[in-house]
Amino acid sequence: MGANKWTLGGVWVLLMVSALTVVHTTQRSRELTAQLEQAQHHRDELRYEQERLLLERGAWSAYSRIEQVAKERLHMRVPSPSERILVSSQRK
Repeated sequence: MGANKWTLGGVWVLLMVSALTVVHTTQRSRELTAQLEQAQHHRDELRYEQERLLLERGAWSAYSRIEQVAKERLHMRVPSPSERILVSSQRK
């Protein structure tokens, strides 16, 4: 009868350890899932910001924007035909 008691006690301890391991694993899985969702949300925000910045860069570098800045800030203008000088591209 003593051996049966020890066997039953050992099985009971193993069952409790197994149950606690399942609880711990489940909790850790939930934590990691929450972290993953947070990271994915942050990734999506960064992608949106990147797309917005690319569009903004395109707008700032557009020829019409450059021309506008040249006229307004630098007081530049397109030269008239009489002011243009053609330079030959042939080298001697």
